[in-house]
Amino acid sequence: MARRPRTEQPAEGAGLSNRQKIVNAFLALLAERRFEEIGLNDIAARAGVSLADFRGEFGSAFGILAAHVKEVDRAVLAGGDSDMSEEPARERLFDVLMRRLELLEPHRAAIRSLLRSATFNPPLALGLNQLGTRSMQWMLTAADIDAQGSMGMVRAQGLACLFASVLRTWVDDDDPGLARTMAALDRELARGARWAGFLNDLCRLSPTRFFGGSRWRPRPRGDEDAGETPIPV
Repeated sequence: MARRPRTEQPAEGAGLSNRQKIVNAFLALLAERRFEEIGLNDIAARAGVSLADFRGEFGSAFGILAAHVKEVDRAVLAGGDSDMSEEPARERLFDVLMRRLELLEPHRAAIRSLLRSATFNPPLALGLNQLGTRSMQWMLTAADIDAQGSMGMVRAQGLACLFASVLRTWVDDDDPGLARTMAALDRELARGARWAGFLNDLCRLSPTRFFGGSRWRPRPRGDEDAGETPIPV
């Protein structure tokens, strides 16, 4: 009896670039083990690429992570909702961050693993904070909230901490409607709004209010010769 011809199935990852294969492989490994336990050889083997091709795309596991974060940023920015433009800033930001969580859904196990590793790995935590702050500048911009200058950096850093806190709720939220996550995000945004208001008030304070209404001004140079003790500046 003639053997039935075998139908060839496309290989997993067929049609993907080496770069995307490597990112996918890293996220799959991260869902299975700790960040510190993942070697470059492991990633190359899972991705089905040579080390030479791997090196042509990335220099480290953290570089892969940074590429993934940038990829998510781009997806969030491309999926903006024009209907939100007339909503308050807090609602716009809520919408942007929930869109981000939707995009992260396939990688929930990987993010859970990463959060656990960061708890015991200060250098990793610092690196993740840097990535998060840069990413949140774009999320603020997507919500049409100023993310430039010193105040913009403060907002982005605060939002990075806020989002990290929400992620810790999200990774264990089994509700299809993400009720716990949305409640946590709403609560954190309310807290962040109060803190931002405090910072804005602080920045509007004039120096005289810090010194009890004092009208002190620096004296011109040369007054030391008048026999008075100079005021140190």
